[in-house]
Amino acid sequence: MPGKFDNDFGMVSIDDGVIATIAGLSAMECYGIVGMASKNATEGLFELVKWENLSKGVKVYTKENNIIIDLHVILQYGVKISVVAGNIIEKVKYNVENLTGLRIEKINVYVQGIRVQK
Repeated sequence: MPGKFDNDFGMVSIDDGVIATIAGLSAMECYGIVGMASKNATEGLFELVKWENLSKGVKVYTKENNIIIDLHVILQYGVKISVVAGNIIEKVKYNVENLTGLRIEKINVYVQGIRVQK
């Protein structure tokens, strides 16, 4: 269900895909994140998604004007997970609220893997 709000000129409806793209791009700007993770339906495994498909690692749930966002991420080895997750939450919340005008109720960060550079 898309996020909706009214203004003086009429109603504005923002699709969940737009919110997911904003959230995915915002998360990718954070230090320590390698990428978004997408679940492979046939094998049940998570895989790293490319820049073009960032919204596949993001689930958006809207009810009225409140939004809940689930982010499935893969982090770099050696970073403090709690700090990176906190940075992701702050950045996504700030960007989505400022760009859409909708209120974020909750952001959940699910770390699906750690990538080790060789």
